[in-house]
Amino acid sequence: VQLVESGGGLVQAGGSLTLSCAASGGIFSINAAGWYRQAPGKQRELVASISGFGITQYAASVKGRFSISRDDAKNTVSLQMNDLEAEDTAVYYCAADRHSNATWGYEYLGQGTQVTVSS
Repeated sequence: VQLVESGGGLVQAGGSLTLSCAASGGIFSINAAGWYRQAPGKQRELVASISGFGITQYAASVKGRFSISRDDAKNTVSLQMNDLEAEDTAVYYCAADRHSNATWGYEYLGQGTQVTVSS
């Protein structure tokens, strides 16, 4: 099973981007999912997550600007990012799990997609 992210790119500060993540290569239904990011010289951080029950959580730095959603019919998870800031520049990774909560970590992690915000 592979998670493939798309939608990254270069955007000006204040702009928006939507990242998408799709599972392929096996029979796997995305249940709990999350988006991590890692900026140069920094640790990877979880910025948004959604449980199998649809409960969402956000890092304080993105709350009110980012929105995570899951499309069960398409077996995808998305991250809508608004009012982007230079500090949001990072490689963004999709993570997913077949269980409703990823208490012990996510089963799968994507390869990442670069998001660059110019100020």
